[in-house]
Amino acid sequence: MKPEELLYAKTHEWAFVTAGSQGGKVATIGISAFAVEALTDLVYMQLPTVGAKVKAGQSFGEIESVKAVSDLYSPVDGEIVEVNSALANKLETLNADPYGAGWLVKIKLTDETALKNLLDYPAYQKLCAEEAH
Repeated sequence: MKPEELLYAKTHEWAFVTAGSQGGKVATIGISAFAVEALTDLVYMQLPTVGAKVKAGQSFGEIESVKAVSDLYSPVDGEIVEVNSALANKLETLNADPYGAGWLVKIKLTDETALKNLLDYPAYQKLCAEEAH
C-alpha cells in the first residue's frame, strides 16, 4: 500500500478501506512510519481477538517500546475480522514495512461516519511536521 492512498487518524493509525467479500467495507489498519519512528525500539504488542467490536477513537490494543507503552486506537467503527497475529513475534516488520506486512487488524465497518474524521495524506504530513517541532 502507498502512504498517499491511505487515510490517517490524528493518533497515527492508518486505514485502507476496500469492499468486503460479503458486502460492506473492510478497513485494514496499521500504524504510520512516523509513529514507528517515534516509538523506536519495539518490545511488545497486544492486539484484539477476531470478533471484538471497536469504536472509532477507542483503544483496541497496545504497543510497547523501551521508552513507553502506547495505546492503539481504532480509526473506524466495526468488528475485527482478521488479526496479523504473526506481527507480535516479529515487531521488526513494523520498521521494515509499516504500510504492507506491518498491518495490525482488519475491521468490517459497521458505520462509515468515522471515515469523514480521518486525514488524507497531505493533511497527515502537515500534522507530523507540526508534531516534530
